[in-house]
Amino acid sequence: MSTRARLPNRRFSETFGIEAQGLKFTATISYFNDGRLAEIFISNHKAGSQADTNARDAAVVASIALQYGVPLDVIRRALMRDSHGRANSPLGAVLDLVADREAGR
Repeated sequence: MSTRARLPNRRFSETFGIEAQGLKFTATISYFNDGRLAEIFISNHKAGSQADTNARDAAVVASIALQYGVPLDVIRRALMRDSHGRANSPLGAVLDLVADREAGR
């Protein structure tokens, strides 16, 4: 069994807004010192709503997967997409944005 990578006490984080499923969300992402995505937080403007809870839970599971070494693209490919290949969920939208930025480096 692999071990969970420890996050640095201080790490670069970025907060931005996204829209998914017709709703607005706020996402915060943080990185390991080597530049890999380390954690994700997603929330909806309606705290405690089903959309908010689902987004927060998905982000926690994705963060744990990233910290255990699951590649970003593996997680992205596992998520639901519409008939045009666009992400169906807030997590998918955040991960697509991160992947697009990394590809543009």
